[in-house]
Amino acid sequence: MASALSPLRVPKHKGALPSHYYESFLEKKGPHDQDYKKFWAGLQGCTLYFYNSNRDSQHVEKLGLGAFVRLTDEAPWGNSRDTDIYFSLVLWNQEIKFKVESLESREMWKGFILTVVELRVPSNLTLLPGHLYMMAEALAKEEARRAFEVPSCFLEVSRLEAQLLLERYPDCGNLLLRPSGNGGDDVSVTTRQTLNGKSVVRHYKVKREGPKYVIDVEEPFFCASLDAVINYFVSHTNNALVPFLLDEHYEKVLGHVEADKENGESVWVARSTPAAPGAGPAPASDGPKQLPPVPITPVASQGRSPPLLNQEENYVIPTGDDPAANYVNGDVPSPSRPVPKPRKLAKALKPPVAPKPEPKGLSGGLAKKLAVGSMQTLFPTTGLADLTAELEEKLQRRRALEHSAGHAGDQ
Repeated sequence: MASALSPLRVPKHKGALPSHYYESFLEKKGPHDQDYKKFWAGLQGCTLYFYNSNRDSQHVEKLGLGAFVRLTDEAPWGNSRDTDIYFSLVLWNQEIKFKVESLESREMWKGFILTVVELRVPSNLTLLPGHLYMMAEALAKEEARRAFEVPSCFLEVSRLEAQLLLERYPDCGNLLLRPSGNGGDDVSVTTRQTLNGKSVVRHYKVKREGPKYVIDVEEPFFCASLDAVINYFVSHTNNALVPFLLDEHYEKVLGHVEADKENGESVWVARSTPAAPGAGPAPASDGPKQLPPVPITPVASQGRSPPLLNQEENYVIPTGDDPAANYVNGDVPSPSRPVPKPRKLAKALKPPVAPKPEPKGLSGGLAKKLAVGSMQTLFPTTGLADLTAELEEKLQRRRALEHSAGHAGDQ
């Protein structure tokens, strides 16, 4: 029986190796790395690309040179027999350390990095004529590339918006390129620096004349591209000016995917910022304003004695349903002060509540008065006429006792 035919193996297509201005092995140590790690590195444009090997077409790390500050040589650390060569790449926000195998490799890396950053071939390095020619070729390619590229610090904003951006995000840079206010192909440069604690904002005009840009300063300077304009401001200020690069890699609003109940399609829903805890709902713009909360009067402390009850006001006269009921308050004698107006009660009286225990620290007479007032409140008189008759009866008894006692004294 013939064996089943196995499918033909198609060789995997390997991507073309990227083209770099310069490439070689390079050991890198970032600010968060414990030790150096070896990569195959290549320089293309203003970016360093790092690969696991020289046969890979896909980089594993990359490092932009837009925030370039300077290159410095480093002495070997630890063992004095270390023959490796070290140098550092200082950026505006971090410092990267590199290690190479020879002095020539270090000078080549420094030369190509300075060429693409400063757009000129450096003259203060130990290089051979062939090396300088390679860097001149890289410079021509870089200038041609930048002629059709808009710098990352170019933003479509107005003069005031540029100033506000630099003020609001000082950690993202202090130099911003924007369109000119007079239209056309002219551009403007806005910078912001701090002098003695005060903000200093400056605006510079850059005119477009044919294929070149002219920086309108005391001695006009011609540039072949907008990148050259940025490089002029950075290099002529000793790297005090840094191109503005707004970090937009992180979202500021929380959102999620949710299915639409009507058509079943997935939509992106962004939640609004929740109100602060404890804050009430915001009033409508066209509705009435909310009144401020009314302060609550604190209750008197237990240590203080309660105020004396006015026995005259403890009597509450119930009223009937007839609104025209006649009150007989005029029958009560009040030689010293007028009788207060009666207060109305609800139709249904609440059941009586047992009196509270006698508070401590009060004298016997005061306690009795409080008890009498409480009982009078709990059991009000049914009518003012009954109260008058009772008082007259008591008064007659008291006069009779006084009269009998007076007769006994005379005898």
